[in-house]
Amino acid sequence: MSASSAFSDEKGGSASEPEYGHDPASGGIFSSDYKRHDDLKEMLDSNKDSLKLEAMKRIVAMIARGKNTSELFPAVVKNVACKNIEVKKLVYVYLVRYAEEQQDLALLSISTFQRGLKDPNQLIRASALRVLSSIRVTIIVPIMMLAIKEAASDMSPYVRKTAAHAIPKLHSLDPEQKDQLIEVIEKLLSDKTTLVAGSVVMAFEEVCPDRIDLIHKNYRKLCNLLIDVEEWGQVVIINMLTRYARTQFLNPNVNESLLEENSEKAFYASDDEEDEDKKAEAATVVKRKPYVMDPDHRLLLRNTKPLLQSRNAAVVMAVAQLYFHLAPKAEVGIIAKALVRLMRSHSEVQYVVLQNVATMTIKRRGMFEPYLKSFYIRSTDPTQIKILKLEVLTNLANETNISTILREFQTYIKSMDKDFVAASIQAIGRCATNIGEVRDTCLNGLVQLLSNRDELVVAESVVVIKKLLQMQPEQHSDIIKHMAKLIDNIQVPMARASILWLIGEYCEHVPKIAPDVLRKMAKSFNNEEDIVKLQIINLAAKLYLTNSKQTKLLTQYVLNLAKYDQNYDIRDRARFIRQLIVPTDKSGALNKYAKKLFLALKPAPVLESPFKDRDHFQLGSLSHLLNAKAGGYQELPNWPESAPDPSVRNVEIPDWSKCSSRKDRKEKKVEKPFYSDSEGESGPTESADSESDSGSGSASASGSDESGSGSESEDSGEETESEEEEEKKKRKKLDKTKAKKPAEESAESEQSSSAEDRKSVRKAVKNQKSASESESESESSESEDESEEESEEESESDTSNIRKKKTPVSKQPPKQSKKESKKETQEMSLLDLDDFEPATASASVTPVNFLSSSLVSDLEGLSLTDTILGPTTIAPSGAIKMYELLHHIKGEGLAVDYCFSRQPFSPDPNMVAVQILFTNNTNSEIKNLHIEDPRLQSGRRIREFAEIEMLAVGDSVTVMMGIDFCDSTQAANFQLCTHTRKFFASIQPPVGELMTPAFLTENDFKKEQGKLMGMNEILEKLTLGEKCVNEHVIVERVTATANLSRVPCGSDKECSTPPPPPSVPVYRFAGKTASSGCLVLVTVTTKEGGGAQLTVNCEKMMIGTMLVKDLLLALSQ
Repeated sequence: MSASSAFSDEKGGSASEPEYGHDPASGGIFSSDYKRHDDLKEMLDSNKDSLKLEAMKRIVAMIARGKNTSELFPAVVKNVACKNIEVKKLVYVYLVRYAEEQQDLALLSISTFQRGLKDPNQLIRASALRVLSSIRVTIIVPIMMLAIKEAASDMSPYVRKTAAHAIPKLHSLDPEQKDQLIEVIEKLLSDKTTLVAGSVVMAFEEVCPDRIDLIHKNYRKLCNLLIDVEEWGQVVIINMLTRYARTQFLNPNVNESLLEENSEKAFYASDDEEDEDKKAEAATVVKRKPYVMDPDHRLLLRNTKPLLQSRNAAVVMAVAQLYFHLAPKAEVGIIAKALVRLMRSHSEVQYVVLQNVATMTIKRRGMFEPYLKSFYIRSTDPTQIKILKLEVLTNLANETNISTILREFQTYIKSMDKDFVAASIQAIGRCATNIGEVRDTCLNGLVQLLSNRDELVVAESVVVIKKLLQMQPEQHSDIIKHMAKLIDNIQVPMARASILWLIGEYCEHVPKIAPDVLRKMAKSFNNEEDIVKLQIINLAAKLYLTNSKQTKLLTQYVLNLAKYDQNYDIRDRARFIRQLIVPTDKSGALNKYAKKLFLALKPAPVLESPFKDRDHFQLGSLSHLLNAKAGGYQELPNWPESAPDPSVRNVEIPDWSKCSSRKDRKEKKVEKPFYSDSEGESGPTESADSESDSGSGSASASGSDESGSGSESEDSGEETESEEEEEKKKRKKLDKTKAKKPAEESAESEQSSSAEDRKSVRKAVKNQKSASESESESESSESEDESEEESEEESESDTSNIRKKKTPVSKQPPKQSKKESKKETQEMSLLDLDDFEPATASASVTPVNFLSSSLVSDLEGLSLTDTILGPTTIAPSGAIKMYELLHHIKGEGLAVDYCFSRQPFSPDPNMVAVQILFTNNTNSEIKNLHIEDPRLQSGRRIREFAEIEMLAVGDSVTVMMGIDFCDSTQAANFQLCTHTRKFFASIQPPVGELMTPAFLTENDFKKEQGKLMGMNEILEKLTLGEKCVNEHVIVERVTATANLSRVPCGSDKECSTPPPPPSVPVYRFAGKTASSGCLVLVTVTTKEGGGAQLTVNCEKMMIGTMLVKDLLLALSQ
């Protein structure tokens, strides 16, 4: 700094102080401004980078001290293109501060900022974006938007963080850019860097806090990153996750809150109401299922708990409020110790913490009772801290610790701080109100305070005693007399008014003293405060009604004085009371009831904490501190009645451990573009959020179950093959198959007549399986990207099989109808190829070993793809849809199919009956077929089938098992075991199979439908498919999709005789969920022109939503 100070000395004078001319008329006061900062300007114009750097350091230091350096803007902005990085950084710091004020000059440098966005130095790129976003001119909004989008994809997390900071600035400048900014936020939310997380969540809170759907996929990642995010980001993320959790999880204290409500009702309600309420509440408790915490809810609580040890008070406070609002009552106690630790911090921190502790102690008193002594007041505490500690001590008072607390309060009354003393006396009053056992002790103590020398102490005591006496006045007439004697000495208006009110209210207990007090008050009426005058008038009226002989003249005198008072309130009160109590010819009917009006029993005042209702604000927020809604405050949502779908938080994470080698990964990457070109709009490449994909997507998704192409790719092991080689291989396979056919026929003699049909049914069902999986796609806990890529590989090779073998194979099935589409033919021919067995033993060994190691593990992480139900999968209502549980290649010759029989499962009516068909395609017997290790979520149950001791070669056997899916489409996973092997198996029900038919009359249907309105009703408009032309087809499609029964028509117009016009028929279907018995009501109202309206009413919203998707699909085909 020596060079710079010498430089400034040469230029003369200080740069910060103006120089004033001696002659006021000389203009010296203005001329000094021309010389101001001249030294800095010359340094900035210098060719030496060292001088420029020194000047910039001084300028930034002046900004830090709050000095105005805006006049240096032209000189600084010239150096924006300086090649020295240190100078450039400081120039950008300066421009961020003044770009908004000097917009025109800043706009001249925009090209430089844009070049800065391409700079190799990440700090320069970030600074350029920061300056660009600080120029508040709408004309450059497109440039800013482009810069933010580019920065969001930058390699440097620091630049991405800066992009997140720029988003709220752009949004405030031009709110119309919100949609584009949300896209950037969505992209940045998926960033896995801790540096970016806090900033992008802040941008989310500023721009689109209501878009909770953006958080679903990133929820678990944010929870896991939380511990490593910087402190500022931790606070923002925790507050956002608190709001998120309140919308997505159930209340962990729901049963306790119900009990609290019951106790409150019992306190206030009459006996009859109580009996009715008990019955209703008993029914509610019976219906309510035991609470099971969502694993994601537990993840949030577990990952925030370590942050209670943070050195940053804001982070600790954020975690404390999260636990208070979200955690079960049994777990909230851990935050008490952390908050008590913060009490040793600065007084500002103490103030905020105590505000929140005071709110917490009202509902969760037990949390802080072990730390009672931490809230004792020190003489060095500021008044505000003292009063808040008093509040906490009063809230914590109970029968066991009240004696200790009252001893503390006794010492506080001796303090020199008058406000604190007044608050202490009020605290004693509240303790006496809340704890009946110490009421008399507190009253005696307060009466002793009436002889205190300090008038403020006496006045506050009078006010509190007045409230306490209202609870049992007949026992304390001596105290009222004692207070009447104090009326001459006490000058505080509130205290005088309180004494007068007590004497007037209980004048029958002090009949001799009351008139004398009124006489004294009448003398000094004109000199009293307004609040005292009003109580004098009240006292006069009450005495007139109870003791008119002694007080009639006094009352008239007081009313005459009040009639001419300056305050119009007093004048009005006097006129009103005169008409009410003094009977005249004109006085109305109210005159008879004057005594009842004035001397009615008044309820004792309830002394409540001022923090009682503050917990509706989010703890730790500014709104909670002020007890008023602050700008930008986000309301804390109420808990949902029923748990939203947890599967929305499932994310596809590529699990490379399941790839056999690095070469396999490359193959998958290479094949992706080829796949998308050949299949056009195939589904599995889309994200898990998409709701509908093309039919080819479902075909390709089911390709993951295929094995023909899989065995080819395994044999070859090459990245690509020429068409000639493929053709030769496939011809050889066909020849081998033909040679093998007699053996196959002998092995499957029982099914020879309908072999092709069975295969086609099994194949067609695969699409239905993938469609049902798509409804709860993200509920699988395994990674999904991996299996999606595998399905792409296999379906690609399936497609090539179809193209090459379409002509020769399509001639084989003789029973195939001509009306079937080309795609159906392809699928059936593909199935036929899959069912061929390899000819030689050596050829069979390799694929079996390979498949058993990789495909079985892949089954465990099988992705639930976004495919839709293809036209071929919609079976007539009479047909049973078969699903493949275990392919014969994966099962080493054991093929297992299953279907939902839609018959009641006799051992347990709450279970869904699943019929399983085992077929032995091996060359040896299979023994001891049974189920092991069922992996079920809590609440789910499985009723296993009896062990199959032996399955002969070529034989098939059918068994029945029951599964309680708990009204969820999540898969039931288990191990299918033989005497030698174990296979992973997974049964995933379509939503329509979770129901049983319910038989209702039309009137009952309408009555139940009326109860399930609002959020329990889903309406969708659709265009009926070409084949849905008559009643039979519509009913068939609905009953095939869901296990519902049709409601018979009553006397409605659409079903009356003669038959209705075809434009307005209404079809109704009813069922119940198998597990919980919740009604599911479906109405299809057809309209002219092929339109229709689908209505689903169901208490379980997720069931209703998924059923609507399936029905829309079925009816629009």
